[in-house]
Amino acid sequence: MYDDASFYTFMPSAAPQEDRQSTPKHKRRQSLLKQPNEDPQANERTLDVIGEAITDTRHNAAPPKATLTRRAQSYSDFHDAAKAVLDTEHSPGREKGNGEYQSIKDDLEFMNWYDDLENDLLDASHEQYTDHLNQLDLYSSHLDSLLSDTTNTLDLLTSLSDSFKSVEAQTTTFQKQCEGLTQEQKRLTQLADEITQNLKYYSFLEPVTRRLNAPGAGSLVRSQEFSSMLARLDECLEYMAAHPKHREASTYRARYRLLMTRGLTLIRVNFVNGLKDISSDVMKRIAERQLNDTTMSALLYAKFRVGATELKEVAQEIRKRSIRAPGAEAGAESEYVGLMNELYANYSAIRGKLIIPWITKKIRDVAAAPSTSKELVPFARNSISYMKEMCSYEYDLWREWFEGEDGLYDFLESACEPLYDELRPRIIHENEILKLCELCTLLQTRYMHDQDDEEPLAANELDFSVLIQPALEDAQTRLVFRTQAILRDEIERYKPKPDVLDYPACNRKVSLSGTKNQRSATSGRKASNAEPTTPLPKTPMIVEGGDSLDGQWGFDTQAAFQGWYPTLKKAIWLLSRIYRLVNSTVFDDLAHQIVHQTTLSLHHASTLIATNRTPADGHLFLIKHLLILKQQIVAFDIEYVVTPDINIDFSGVTNTFYELRERGGFFDPRNLWKRMGGNLLPKVVENMLDAKVELDGRLRGVITDFTTASADRITNPINETMTAKKGFDPLKAVNHVKASAEKEVPLLRKKLDEYLDDRRTKETLVSAVQDLVMQRYEAFYEGQMREKSGEAGSRRASKKGKGREDEVWDVDMFEEWAGGVFLVGKVLGREEDEDDGFSDGGSGTASF
Repeated sequence: MYDDASFYTFMPSAAPQEDRQSTPKHKRRQSLLKQPNEDPQANERTLDVIGEAITDTRHNAAPPKATLTRRAQSYSDFHDAAKAVLDTEHSPGREKGNGEYQSIKDDLEFMNWYDDLENDLLDASHEQYTDHLNQLDLYSSHLDSLLSDTTNTLDLLTSLSDSFKSVEAQTTTFQKQCEGLTQEQKRLTQLADEITQNLKYYSFLEPVTRRLNAPGAGSLVRSQEFSSMLARLDECLEYMAAHPKHREASTYRARYRLLMTRGLTLIRVNFVNGLKDISSDVMKRIAERQLNDTTMSALLYAKFRVGATELKEVAQEIRKRSIRAPGAEAGAESEYVGLMNELYANYSAIRGKLIIPWITKKIRDVAAAPSTSKELVPFARNSISYMKEMCSYEYDLWREWFEGEDGLYDFLESACEPLYDELRPRIIHENEILKLCELCTLLQTRYMHDQDDEEPLAANELDFSVLIQPALEDAQTRLVFRTQAILRDEIERYKPKPDVLDYPACNRKVSLSGTKNQRSATSGRKASNAEPTTPLPKTPMIVEGGDSLDGQWGFDTQAAFQGWYPTLKKAIWLLSRIYRLVNSTVFDDLAHQIVHQTTLSLHHASTLIATNRTPADGHLFLIKHLLILKQQIVAFDIEYVVTPDINIDFSGVTNTFYELRERGGFFDPRNLWKRMGGNLLPKVVENMLDAKVELDGRLRGVITDFTTASADRITNPINETMTAKKGFDPLKAVNHVKASAEKEVPLLRKKLDEYLDDRRTKETLVSAVQDLVMQRYEAFYEGQMREKSGEAGSRRASKKGKGREDEVWDVDMFEEWAGGVFLVGKVLGREEDEDDGFSDGGSGTASF
């Protein structure tokens, strides 16, 4: 229907162009997000208008239903269309039309009529379209109203959105304010809780003060409530110490400490009263009748164990507060330590009144027994064993009353006082060094804990060595004193008798007695080169026995010590007795003194022997005894630490006064003042003394003296004094040297055999004499060669080989000859030297 273009050319516009232009166009409103916020009152008015429009629309009829009429296909069909329309008209219209048709009179009217009819037909043909247009206009109007309502609604919604945003912003602000108020509430609640928490440390002062100062507060000591109250006081003290900047924190802390001291004092009083009640009950039963040991033990220990557990828990309240916390300042808990010490002191005093009289009686019974009344060691053994048993019982009882060992050993030492009172005088009056050594050995081996022992004492085991240490120290002190007395009287001040200095006769007596006891030799060795009949002691041994030399060695010491100088015997005996019985430092000091004084005594004896006999006898005597002393002290592990020997030197004073007297101005104070800072004051001189160094030095010195004297007797004809004389005949002098060597070497070996038994030592000394003789002959020969080097026609010295009798032998020739005379290492024969290992250079007493 709408496809024919002529319809659009014939039909006029449904509305004039002006009307179209005047028709308002719909304009889309801005987005809700972009619309500005309006006044809330305008929004309310808009909401009222929308509500009225919606109400009016409900009352209006719905728009007519649009109908479409088929339009004419062309203008030629207009008549048929008009006729059809006319046929459809109502009859009154048609009648009217017929009346009009009948009133036409002329052409003009017809034309008018026709025009009117044409217009009516046109209008009739357009009626449906007009109706449709009207319907469309109505629809447009309705849509415009809808658009207007929609626009109003959108405006209202925009205002609502703005209102919602405002409400949301206000709600957010309100939420934040509420959250802030909530946080503030929490903060205030926490602050209130903290204030309450802090205030409880301050508010606790008044009730605890009333409870601790109330009458009968001591009756609550053994209750759990009292322990809780003390724990609360600890918390308050810790809080005040952790918050020193709080107002009046120092004041409250001081008051709380006073209250804590008050509470712990109540514990001390209750503890002491409990002890006194038990003690008074025990003492009352003891005083009523005579009790035997079993009943006494039951009273002294079983009775005290009844209430020990409860009182131990009470005392623990003081002890755990007397222990200083790690990192705390020293002396922070001194008052609590004092309270705990008072508990220990009261317990010790109360127990001491009960057990010390009983211990004293038992110790006196042991001292009065026939077997121990006069003997030190048996008394010490029995009494110390009894005391160890008593201390073990007291240790176990202490552990039931207290936690830990603080104050325990002080109490046990006081309980051991009866033992010390009996034992100390016996030790002081004991003069026999062997008994003192036996006592020290007893104490060290049976009662002292070895510091080097890998197994320490158990945690709940009594360390009896602490209690017996004073007795051991007394015995060691007395032993050292007696050792020094023997050193002074029998070594330092020893005056030998003539028969003691009868050397080498004393050595011959030893050889004869040794020959009787040894087996007959089958090797063909000479008696003078035989080994000692009895081996020398290498390691000191303490053997219980009498005060004799045989008692402390494991062999026949009379045979071993025969031929030894008495001071040497006494020195080795002293070292063997005190070895490992005194402190190592004390032993080292005593050993140095003993070795030093023994060395001086031997040197003095060698001087006397040299005066009475020959210098060689004195030298060999000293060599023999120094070698023995050096060999023996090796077994004692002496630490050769140099000790200072301090003396005061006044030589500077005398020299100063002598100088002032020579220069004048002796009475001038200015000269004295000038010299005051220099040599006028005496000086302290430290002479460093080392016994081993001194012994080695003296041994080297006497060996040098002996070899020098022996070489002098052989080389005397060729010494510098003889060669410097006028008319000296070198050949004759050399012959005298050879004759002296052939004479002196056998005498030298014989003398060595009289004093020394070790072959290496003897051969070393002979070799030293030979070397010294060779050195002097070499010096003599070189001097003679220098004198003869400028003389013409002089006789040349002989070369190596057999020299002529009328010539001076050169050094090589003389050395070859001397080797045949001295026979170093060849006296016993080659086979025996190989068997004994002489040629291997082994170390022994021959190593000086």
